[in-house]
Amino acid sequence: MAVTRSVAKKSARTTAPTTRDTKLLVPFVWEGTDKRGVKMKGETEARNANLLRAELRRQGITPGTVKPKPKPLFGSAGKPVSAKEIAFFSRQMATMMKSGVPMISALEIIAGGQKNVRMKKMVETIRTDIEGGSSLSEAISKHPVQFDELYRGLVVAGEGAGVLEVVLETIANYKENIEALKGKIKKALFYPAMTIAVAIIVSAILLVFVVPQFEEVFKNFGAELPAFTQLIVGASRVMVKWWWLVLAITIGAIFAFIFFKKRSPAFQHFLDRIILKVPVIGEIMHNSAIARFSRTLAVTFKAGVPLVEALDTIAGATGNTVYEKAVFRIRDDVAVGYPVNMAMKQTNLFPHMVVQMTAIGEEAGALDAMLFKVAEYYEQEVNNAVDALASLIEPMIMVIIGILVGGMVIGMYLPIFKLASTI
Repeated sequence: MAVTRSVAKKSARTTAPTTRDTKLLVPFVWEGTDKRGVKMKGETEARNANLLRAELRRQGITPGTVKPKPKPLFGSAGKPVSAKEIAFFSRQMATMMKSGVPMISALEIIAGGQKNVRMKKMVETIRTDIEGGSSLSEAISKHPVQFDELYRGLVVAGEGAGVLEVVLETIANYKENIEALKGKIKKALFYPAMTIAVAIIVSAILLVFVVPQFEEVFKNFGAELPAFTQLIVGASRVMVKWWWLVLAITIGAIFAFIFFKKRSPAFQHFLDRIILKVPVIGEIMHNSAIARFSRTLAVTFKAGVPLVEALDTIAGATGNTVYEKAVFRIRDDVAVGYPVNMAMKQTNLFPHMVVQMTAIGEEAGALDAMLFKVAEYYEQEVNNAVDALASLIEPMIMVIIGILVGGMVIGMYLPIFKLASTI
């Protein structure tokens, strides 16, 4: 009796010769049995079905069904490559290169394990370029969206110093820490946004479905309604009659906000400046920008990138245009001979502790080590602030919704109380 066993991506055993042209390969799914009668199945790239059958027979597998892999109806192009995937790619490359695996083999292994189609194709393209004689920095420079200027600069520095695997591990650590910090920031902003959204949805439901029921009752009273009740009833009539217009304006405002935020540097700078002044949230954004600045500068400086060039590269990594402009100012001051700590002090954005630790690091010749400590401290501050915000927002949501719902309930019952008092 045959036993069924799935074989996931038998790439090590069922790949075509290494001299293959990847552009001509087609993914196939196949089923077959080995010499023991055990059923096997897998997914392999090959030029055509006949060559794949021959390869399977060579490996002792009697092929049954061999057919091209069906394309999904949706998302066939794959999702965009995420920063987390780039961080994991860096970690895998560093680990395998440290273990002595050749770069091309490492890239082939990484490509074979990718579920994201776009990521898989990108890694295969990088491998093909390196096989053609390009360096890793030249290969990844063809993908500037996934590998930003900072990443490419660090790889160039690592190649020049002959410590590419060490630099890749540093990049992996950096990317993982930055992504964790971004996650915390998104969490911090998610709670207030959810509070506002829930409040708007609850108010809309009450105005559209609940208030009109009370309005029918009030018509039988024959008395003038209190001003507060009239306000709520008026808002309800507008929502019931013009709900489509209100919905269109709301959606249009959201799209306009997103559009101008992405396309207008002036609007983005205005938003960043405003959010830094918001209580609690502003402090989190300040600490986040300082942490990202410190960690990014430490990584680039440790990799051997010249200080002025490093400052020019990391400006956009702060995540806030206010700090981005401050970093450019620091770069200009350092370029004419000012110490980093003095240039930081002139911006009036960095706390005294950060400036002092930077000064100590410069004097001791350990600027990168001191900046790593600053980054760790402020990352912990962000973690604590986000946790505190989460604890604060939960009761605030209840209070805001309670005020909205309670206000409308009181407004609806005021005529009943007034009528009862006249009886």
